[in-house]
Amino acid sequence: MKSEFPKTYNPKEVEEKIYKLWEKSGFFNPDKLPKRHKKPYSIVLPPPNVTGELHMGHALNATCQDILIRWKRMKGFKTLWLPGIDHAGIATQNVVEKELKKEGKTRFDLGREKFIERIWQWKEKYGNIILDQFKKLGLSCDWSRTRFTMDSDYSLAVKEAFFHYYKKGWIYQGERVINWCPGCQTSLSDLEIEYKEEKGKLWFIHYPLKEKTEGKEYIIVATTRPETMLGDTAIAVNPKDERYKNLVGKKAILPLTGREISIISDRLIDPKFGTGALKVTPAHDSIDYGIGLGHNLEIIKIIDEHNRITNNAPLPYRGLTTKEARMKILEDLKNQNLLEKEEDYEISIPRCYRCKATLECLPSKQWFLKMEQLAKLAVDAVKSGKVNFRPKKWEKVYFDWLKNVKDWCISRQIWWGHKIPLEGVDDVLDTWFSSALWPFASLGWPKKTADLKYFYPTNTLTTARDIINLWVARMVFSGLEFMENAPFSDVYIHPTVLTKEGKRMSKSLGTGINPMKLIEQYGADSTRFGIVWQVMEGQELKFVEDNIIMGKKFCNKIWNASRFIVEQLGDQKTIFKRAGLDGKKIKKLISLKKLTLADKKIIRSLQETAKIIDSDLENFHFGQAGHRIYDFFWHEFCDKYIEEFKKQEAKIENQEVLLYILLTSLKLLHPFIPFVTEEIYQKLPITKKEKCLAIENWPAPV
Repeated sequence: MKSEFPKTYNPKEVEEKIYKLWEKSGFFNPDKLPKRHKKPYSIVLPPPNVTGELHMGHALNATCQDILIRWKRMKGFKTLWLPGIDHAGIATQNVVEKELKKEGKTRFDLGREKFIERIWQWKEKYGNIILDQFKKLGLSCDWSRTRFTMDSDYSLAVKEAFFHYYKKGWIYQGERVINWCPGCQTSLSDLEIEYKEEKGKLWFIHYPLKEKTEGKEYIIVATTRPETMLGDTAIAVNPKDERYKNLVGKKAILPLTGREISIISDRLIDPKFGTGALKVTPAHDSIDYGIGLGHNLEIIKIIDEHNRITNNAPLPYRGLTTKEARMKILEDLKNQNLLEKEEDYEISIPRCYRCKATLECLPSKQWFLKMEQLAKLAVDAVKSGKVNFRPKKWEKVYFDWLKNVKDWCISRQIWWGHKIPLEGVDDVLDTWFSSALWPFASLGWPKKTADLKYFYPTNTLTTARDIINLWVARMVFSGLEFMENAPFSDVYIHPTVLTKEGKRMSKSLGTGINPMKLIEQYGADSTRFGIVWQVMEGQELKFVEDNIIMGKKFCNKIWNASRFIVEQLGDQKTIFKRAGLDGKKIKKLISLKKLTLADKKIIRSLQETAKIIDSDLENFHFGQAGHRIYDFFWHEFCDKYIEEFKKQEAKIENQEVLLYILLTSLKLLHPFIPFVTEEIYQKLPITKKEKCLAIENWPAPV
């Protein structure tokens, strides 16, 4: 038999062809798998934003999921990997508004209805880019079940969830201090804030005492935001701070306003910050808001939704931007000899996670979801072992948030999203409200579908650590509340991909790496293997392109070894007919005296490797599994066994061992590097009804 193997492996000639083969086979769809696939195993793909393109975090997360799905599919599970995309309210609206800006227009020029139409047009044109890129990475999702969080069926689920909570009295409207983005013109939850360290100032301001006390005429207050002082309603000190013991209960005069404010004590005050005396502005600081509630302080809103000073402030400051107000206030304090000094100070600035605008705390009438009972559900699920974090240390992040959680502000003042389904309400729901329903709404809930019955609860979630609370916790309590069952049993938190210098990858900073360029240059298998190679015990992955190059060399090694083996076996059809050696046959083969010591050694090593890889994948040790199969194939099989094989006069039994090792290795390698392994498998003259490595039997223990 003449070898069909080209001398070199070219992923560009193979990958698109092989992916079409898989799609034609239908085996990504659990309903089309062979009858031996019975027990369900399901994963829902974390839905990327409709605005998204593949980045290194996506590539790593998706590869880990694909390894699990392909492994379980080969083990005989009826696997469902359900893909989809999220409407991503704020992010998508921002993108389309930027497009409008190029035309010299705003969404208000179009009006709500026309603007929504424009977003749908944008979604139809660009919405599936990332899913197409996932295919290039080799993901074996059931694309026939692709979901979108604004589809009509999914919208039904969102309404069902809203009214469920509303009827229980857990959704309510109220005025509270929330995080406001002046750029997106909407409220945000605490979890949607990014903090950026910047150089700032700490100003020390004299607040005159109403009555002279122990010779003191004023108390000095330190602040990083003098513009908010116009809304102060108290000065707070720590009750254990002896310096201010005799001032508690006294009155001070708020500079520039003449308004009297009380001096109070509160345990939340850090006596080491500034002078230990802090201004309390309940309307414009979340901590101050809590202090204000505890002491029944007045809430005076002096900054509006456009970052301008309101009419609640003295006349000279009204209408100024916060930046202008700060400059004028500092100037007026200096003129009145009320500014003691200023110091350089590192400030943590809250930014919008989407438009990056500086956020403002301000009172606003919003819709909230009560979290007390839901948080308890989520905590109990992990403590009882219904949901397991891998690695376990991430439980702490999960618990810390849930134990201190506030009621969830679920309303947003944008136009793109699920409208709050109450008459006369224009707000939409927080994107994460709908995403929290993903594991069961994507399977058809609230309808009692066959998929929901068979595949829920799902088995595994893999995701990033930065959305443990934004998404994971919310899915857990949603699943328990609506389905009376946790949505998954395992949560694997993959490492964060950093630059080789250990910095955050950022497209805007020029430190991001586009996985599509790596796939174009090295192939999908090389990219997958090179990324997974680095997934070891640490939770930070410093990406090095050398590992992708190593992956490419490994694929070439597998190709060349396979080409050599096929050439060695020639036209001996008997060997290929017996290619699918099962446990009993290989045991019998091992017992034959005709096998060499090298034959028996490589078989034992392969069986041990299969056990280790199985265990590693069960425990989400993707990197260790990759290292083990690499070491076995390259060093034990190629460097030692094949070289030994070349020196001997091979008998048919030795050739059967050679083919057995190759086929079993291809199976073990397939979840990691599916394209090259499938291409090799397709070239082997094996006659099978359903010839596809993707559904071959996973190596059973012998």
